[in-house]
Amino acid sequence: MTHLALIQELMGGTLWAGLAIFLRVAAACAVLPVFGEQVVSVRLKLVVAIMLTLVVMPAVLPVVTLPSPDLVAFVRLLVTETLTGLFFGLMLRTFIFAIQTAGAIAAQSTSLSQLLGQTGMDPLPAVGHILTMAALALLMATGYHVKAAAFLALSYEIVPIMEFPSPAAIAEAGRHRVGQSFGLAFTLAAPFVILSVIYNLTLGAINKAMPQLMVAFVGAPVITFGAIATLLVASPVILTVWITAVEAFLAAPFR
Repeated sequence: MTHLALIQELMGGTLWAGLAIFLRVAAACAVLPVFGEQVVSVRLKLVVAIMLTLVVMPAVLPVVTLPSPDLVAFVRLLVTETLTGLFFGLMLRTFIFAIQTAGAIAAQSTSLSQLLGQTGMDPLPAVGHILTMAALALLMATGYHVKAAAFLALSYEIVPIMEFPSPAAIAEAGRHRVGQSFGLAFTLAAPFVILSVIYNLTLGAINKAMPQLMVAFVGAPVITFGAIATLLVASPVILTVWITAVEAFLAAPFR
């Protein structure tokens, strides 16, 4: 038996199916929330991808049909499954973009965009980092690893294995998800935007009534304290709304 025939025999069973599923899962793990963060090492991402593949494979094997292992089939799998995995991972990643955008809007509205900003893994203000890290911790505390595995298994019903995702469907789903992401971001940042409007209107009225008073020296500490107090009071509500939106998407994606 030649080496090529031996390899084909080994790849003809579960190992071939596992490789096909691993390609999609690994591509998704590269951009998924929590698993795809920059602070997670590449080796740990690889381990997570293998573990998720072992979880997803028993649920997916009965519904997938794979051709016999050869070079053409492998190349097609490599292209289609990588693109599909990245697509599904990015769709879920938009929720992280939403919480980061909400933090940036909140910091900009309350003049905290330069206060303790530009630190950490992403160039975000401190408010954005607080909300993002709290959201990731809350996500893992609510059984995200199980929901992520179910989401990846469900992806095979939406886009079958070895099929290229429709460009029109990708464009439509991406447009819809990005629009919802920005809508969610503005919703989460609404308390800070309202505080900013009230603060600026009050400051303008005081400046109009007392032009000789340097309102900037009085207003700067007030808006800083108000933003921190608003973050303390509103962050539980913000995170509750955010995790509810994530769970709704995981339960019924693209619906």
